[in-house]
Amino acid sequence: MSDNQNLLAEQRRALILDEVRRRGGVRVNELTRKLNVSDMTVRRDLDALARQGVLEKVHGGAVPVAEASTHEPGFEAKSGLELSAKEDIARAAARMAVPGSAIALAGGTTAFALAQQLLEVPDLTVVTNSVRVADVFYNAQRAAASGGAGPRPGAATVVLTGGVRTPS
Repeated sequence: MSDNQNLLAEQRRALILDEVRRRGGVRVNELTRKLNVSDMTVRRDLDALARQGVLEKVHGGAVPVAEASTHEPGFEAKSGLELSAKEDIARAAARMAVPGSAIALAGGTTAFALAQQLLEVPDLTVVTNSVRVADVFYNAQRAAASGGAGPRPGAATVVLTGGVRTPS
């Protein structure tokens, strides 16, 4: 974990969480050396991760949360985990999207990453139950319109459904 001085907070926190899970606990002083950041930065990161409920702060460090089998970490907690794998999956899946086709995207962090990759697929219809996924397309369309170009030709049509909540 060395050479991580310029990591973004979320990237640093993902590394900390991985280390906690892998080793069963970490000490603040170990993390400051490995991440090459101050102890206050590590403590703030541990506070943020504890607020997300993904680890428990203890004197001098942190340990994994003893999770019940029904516990599902929230979107924010999972969004910083396995970033490169999610991006790889999203790129591979986006290459399979055919212009003019319809696809369904569930809620979740990998589907969110895929939505970002699908912005350049023309005339796509996206059916989703995820407001976050729908927002990816909405915000891209709004950004194009704010540039004075009007609606982007070939922009995706998004159908936001209700229904039963699915785990993300």
